[in-house]
Amino acid sequence: MRTPQPSEMLYPELFRAFERVRWDLERDIRWDAFDPRLLSEEQAQTIKMNAITEWAALPATEMFLRDNRHDSDFSAFMSIWFYEEQKHSLVLMEYLRRFRPDLLPSEEELHAVRFEFDPAPALETLMLHFCGEIRLNHWYRCAAEWHTEPVIRQIYETIAKDEARHGGAYLRYMKKALVTTGDAARNAFAKIGVLMASARRTSQALHPTNLHVNQALFPNDTVQSRTPEPGWLERWLDQQIRFDATWEGKVAERILHNLSLLFDQTFSSVQELNRYRKSLAA
Repeated sequence: MRTPQPSEMLYPELFRAFERVRWDLERDIRWDAFDPRLLSEEQAQTIKMNAITEWAALPATEMFLRDNRHDSDFSAFMSIWFYEEQKHSLVLMEYLRRFRPDLLPSEEELHAVRFEFDPAPALETLMLHFCGEIRLNHWYRCAAEWHTEPVIRQIYETIAKDEARHGGAYLRYMKKALVTTGDAARNAFAKIGVLMASARRTSQALHPTNLHVNQALFPNDTVQSRTPEPGWLERWLDQQIRFDATWEGKVAERILHNLSLLFDQTFSSVQELNRYRKSLAA
């Protein structure tokens, strides 16, 4: 991965790269392959919940723009990230509109997940969302295997690839932050990395949409708590798509691998990353 110079903007390059691989909602999704016999009621309900969850890119973008007013390069990249994340919600809703219109989210249900996030350190938030993209890539790949209807399987495979690209872009900005802020970035990235690679030790799904982000609204201050079924995410992961320890291990492995490259270290376990974090603090 090429090291960016402190004054070099990443947005122009990322814009061109994303334009080359962007998929088209009408032409690239095989809508005519839909088979109603292969879509269960249980599966259809989870598509609605994921469509609402993806809508939370709206308040996340508002947070990013507010907390990164000092960084026009990253803020410009938000135009790409926001567009593609909202398209994820749109393609899931288009699936429901075509095949299960009774489950199409209402504007009120979508608007419920738009609320203000408390200000947070920009570097920690960047790392949190980098890990969130890795996790979501794996969640959607697992969901594609669980679903039996071919069109929704293709949709989940498609948006999973988008999440991987978004993670790669965030990694570019993390590498740039190491150049511009040094140890402040290392400390922030290592601290959040330890948390997000330790999900097997927690009962909570460690993703930005499942974390508390507004103290004044607690406990109704996670995206998931504001959906029509606040407990759906854990049920989806544990009982439906069965995102088990093997899948969770893949997430931790990708986080550790990327931090190893970022810091020019070797982290084969969360414990090794935590020791590195403590050495930075010392």
